[in-house]
Amino acid sequence: MQIFELFKKDINRNIQGVVKIGQDSPEVIRSELDEYVVTKELNRHFDKFFEAYRKGTTGRTDKIGVWISGFFGSGKSHFLKILSYILSGKEYEGGKAVKFFDEKITDGRILADMKAAGDISADVILFNIDAKSDSDSKTNKDAIVKVFMKVFNEMQGFCGSMPWIADLERQMTKDGTYDAFRAKFEEINGATWEKKREDFYFEEDSIIEALAATTKMSLDAARSWYEKSEKNYALDISTFAKKVREYIELRDKQLGKKHHVIFLCDEIGQYIGSDSNLMLNLQTVVENLGSECGGRAWVIATSQEDISKIVNETKSSRDDFSKIIGRFDTRLSLSSANVDEVIKKRLLSKTVTATEKLRLLYTDKNAILKNLITFSPDTPEKKLYQDEQDFVDVYPFIPYQFSLLQAVFTGIRTHGASGKHLSEGERSLLNAFQEAAIQYAKFSDGMLIPFDAFYRTIETFLDHNIRKVIIQAETNEHLVAEDDLPVLKTLFLVKYIPNVLPSNLENLATVMLDNINADKIEMKKRVDASLRRLEREKLITKNGEQFIFLTDEEQDVNREIREIAIDHAEIIEKAADEIQSEIFKTERKYRYDERHDFAYNFNIDDRPRGNQSAEMGLRILTPWYISGGLSDMEFTSMSMRERNIIMVLPSDPSFLEEMEQALQIDTYIRRNSGRSATDAVEDIKTTKARESKQRKDRCRELIVEALKRASVYVNGNRIEIKEKSPTERVNEAFATQVESIFTKLNYIKKPFYSTEDLKQTLAAKSGQIILDGTENADPNALAIEEMGDVIKTSSYKNVPTTLRIIADAFGKSPYGWKDIDVAGILLTLFKMQDIRFELRGESIASTDTNVITYVSKRDYADSLIIKMRVKIPDEMLALAKTLAKEVFGRADMPNDEDGIKEKIINFCKNELTERNDSIKDLLNEYNKQRYPGKSVLEKGKGLLEEVARARDVQTFYETLRDKKEALLDYAEDVQDIKKFFTNQRDIFDKALKMLDIYEGNRSYVLDADTIATVTSMEKITKLTSPYAEIHKLPEFIQEFISRFGKILQDECVPIQADIEADHAVVRAEVANHHYEEKFGEKVRVAFAGLLNRLGKANNIYEAIAMKTESDRLKLRLIKEINDEEARIAAENAKSGDEPFIPQPKTKTISVKSLFPRAKQVANHEDIEQLLGELRDKLEAQLEENTTIQIV
Repeated sequence: MQIFELFKKDINRNIQGVVKIGQDSPEVIRSELDEYVVTKELNRHFDKFFEAYRKGTTGRTDKIGVWISGFFGSGKSHFLKILSYILSGKEYEGGKAVKFFDEKITDGRILADMKAAGDISADVILFNIDAKSDSDSKTNKDAIVKVFMKVFNEMQGFCGSMPWIADLERQMTKDGTYDAFRAKFEEINGATWEKKREDFYFEEDSIIEALAATTKMSLDAARSWYEKSEKNYALDISTFAKKVREYIELRDKQLGKKHHVIFLCDEIGQYIGSDSNLMLNLQTVVENLGSECGGRAWVIATSQEDISKIVNETKSSRDDFSKIIGRFDTRLSLSSANVDEVIKKRLLSKTVTATEKLRLLYTDKNAILKNLITFSPDTPEKKLYQDEQDFVDVYPFIPYQFSLLQAVFTGIRTHGASGKHLSEGERSLLNAFQEAAIQYAKFSDGMLIPFDAFYRTIETFLDHNIRKVIIQAETNEHLVAEDDLPVLKTLFLVKYIPNVLPSNLENLATVMLDNINADKIEMKKRVDASLRRLEREKLITKNGEQFIFLTDEEQDVNREIREIAIDHAEIIEKAADEIQSEIFKTERKYRYDERHDFAYNFNIDDRPRGNQSAEMGLRILTPWYISGGLSDMEFTSMSMRERNIIMVLPSDPSFLEEMEQALQIDTYIRRNSGRSATDAVEDIKTTKARESKQRKDRCRELIVEALKRASVYVNGNRIEIKEKSPTERVNEAFATQVESIFTKLNYIKKPFYSTEDLKQTLAAKSGQIILDGTENADPNALAIEEMGDVIKTSSYKNVPTTLRIIADAFGKSPYGWKDIDVAGILLTLFKMQDIRFELRGESIASTDTNVITYVSKRDYADSLIIKMRVKIPDEMLALAKTLAKEVFGRADMPNDEDGIKEKIINFCKNELTERNDSIKDLLNEYNKQRYPGKSVLEKGKGLLEEVARARDVQTFYETLRDKKEALLDYAEDVQDIKKFFTNQRDIFDKALKMLDIYEGNRSYVLDADTIATVTSMEKITKLTSPYAEIHKLPEFIQEFISRFGKILQDECVPIQADIEADHAVVRAEVANHHYEEKFGEKVRVAFAGLLNRLGKANNIYEAIAMKTESDRLKLRLIKEINDEEARIAAENAKSGDEPFIPQPKTKTISVKSLFPRAKQVANHEDIEQLLGELRDKLEAQLEENTTIQIV
């Protein structure tokens, strides 16, 4: 049975593959309605659309937008046209369009909605917006509404191209003059108005005369309209919507029922593109029609599914487009499944006999087909035959061909490889499958239609530079036409869809299968041979595993790229970059374990890469380097001699060739970056840039594979490492390398992880650090011994050893220790008192809390000196213990040098400043009194400070030896001083106080016994060491108190009498004025306080002064009494109780001031003299209006 005999309908019949708006002959309409296939998807779309449309026919709605989307060739234009047939209500072959769907739609509800819609009166305006728009209309922001106005005018029979003429026609229609105008114009012009109105600018006289004759216009008015109508014409969306509403209302009246207007606009998404003004214009048109007409005017539009391929990839464009979509409440999307079903039903439907035959064929060949139709692992999943029914429906095609051909169409169209017709949709998937089936119609069943058969469908619409390649290949004598041309055509078809079908050998052989019984292995051999021939002829190029068709221009570019010479050194360097990034990742270090990272050198061939200061390295040898034929022995010798790991890559230079081609492409693009070129060449450059990246990626993949299989040599041996990731292989090699170079790395058995570990080392007791072979020995005994030997050797050679020298020495081979481990071992030796540290000339004590900082911070690396420690003789240690006991009274002493030293230094510090009876505190007491023993304390202070300053161990013990006698003398002398301050200071202070009292009253103390007592006390207090005599002071103090008290008492008797007399005078004055309540207590307290002080006075001068103080107190109190008397009198006079009589001012004068010293009177002359002096004093005090009061 031949292929054409399988189909139910004639495969050669005329099928309208692409539905075009405007093709409306009865034959076309009938064919479109008859052959229209209602798939499950379309069934849902019909349901959704007519349900939404019913809302506009039964009530008011503003949701009048319908958006039909779908990829190129999905049938959206056909669906739009079918809707126009149904909605128009027109009859076709004796019935309405919906009758064609009686058997295609089984759901009665949907069919009822469709019939109801067809019965509603409607004007259906179906148009392709791009075809109806003016050539420059897209530059106008109102382009959308202008096209809608145009098709609306045309639907009414008005002029579409000149809307101002349409407005005139509309007005004349309203006035009932339009028919008369048309007749008059034809009478004047000889041609009909409809033919001549497009010649508006050439028919001025005819138009003006006809207007004047049939309308209310005069000739002048008609001429004025003609001249100004175009200029005065203006259109906005609101006006357009209003005109549509007015038209609908007019038709309602004319028909006596509701009327609708439906705009069906094809490919509006492509027309709008990324123009935000056009987007806004469409959005507003739909909004205004919805609000103005309330569901009586509809807009149904189509657009590509993948709008991002039409709209520029800008965020604003996508946002604007989504706003437009939002105005279309009803959205219908046609998928690829719909196209598959249509093709199966319209084209591939089989006869009963064919069905049975194919079922049997599938049952027989099912397993073969599964093994035959296979794709490479990197290929997205492809649809294959699911079951025997699927095989019957699709045969002689394969299911994946539907989506693959769709992708091919989209790819060719998107990349501009097609001419105008394909981009406008003059070829569809249906056409392609029909033409492919016709090509193989005479073949017998078992035939599979290869994918290259689809080339013929699009061949005539391809750009010249594509067809030229194929045409020239047909006459190329170096090619085998029957094998090579199908491969070349297939490569073109899949050129622009590498993500859908990678064009590798496996996939090419699969899509070119032409028979169920084909030998796949043989097919791959034939395809591979064809690919080699095509590549030799420069018609294709290979990029990794994929083969790529080259256009004529691409061939030129490829030829130019191939001629670019790249230096081998540059290729090696770039490949080294990739190797380095693959192995090193972020940094060039090998992690031996969780604590040790080892830097290493890197070389490729004989080229060093970066810093070469590490103690080991990695050298990778490329295929080009070893092409001279180096032997295994030479590689072994190289690994030992250079301290490098030698990795010898396999001899396959593919990764270098990939890098070379990538660099050739980069050079070409760089050289041509500033030159002007055609759009096609610019696209090729973009593609080549992408190819360069792909080749570099592939180079990296090949490098990884090469490193996995590379031979590895370490320290003179070839080591066998299993195939694993490059990093793992290199790390395993480095593990061997490290163990052969850093042989003493494992001396550190117990690592130091932090400063806390260092602190614990210092805190450990000396007895805890054992280096012998017992099980309690320090785990790091070998490391301690090794470092001690190194420091000892440097000391013997008298070489200054800094922390940096030690850290550098033990950081390198054969040690490789970490800095913190070096610091830990140093502190261990320091704690063992085997070494000592010096910082800026000063020895560091083991108790110094900063010692950890000194050994662990690089800031001190050059200033911290490490020296072997000199052992202190036992006799000096014994002396130190003796002094500790004799001087400080401490026998609990450690046995080690540093322990004894630190203890004694602490004792010194305590004695100097930190004890309650420290030298510092005792010396402070001498600021208060003239105590004995100050020189002893000052001398002891200097002595102890000298001992405490001796930071160096040897200096410390030598100081103790030299100052032994002085320290013992101080210890003996200071005991008397401390006993003095503890037991004798109080009595000593009392004696000093008595001496101070004596000094203050010396002129009044004339008694010889009292003076003798004072002399005895003074003699004792001035002794250098008075401690043995101080017991005599209490007796002398008591004698002085007794004798001096008697003298003081005698002096105070007359003073007390004066104070009491003054008190009596003031009391009398208080009584005289009756002010007891106000001043009585105040006077009593004042004089009582004075008498009390007199009783406690121990100074005669102080007691005598109280006599004068009493007199002044008396005068002050009397003045206060007088002032109070004057105040009361003034207040009484002010209140009117008594007449105001000005009182003289009272001045109070003490009798003692008049007679300040004793006077003697022996005769009348003395009396007169005394009275004269008294008169002079009183007259001096007397003032006008003043009364003198003598008290």
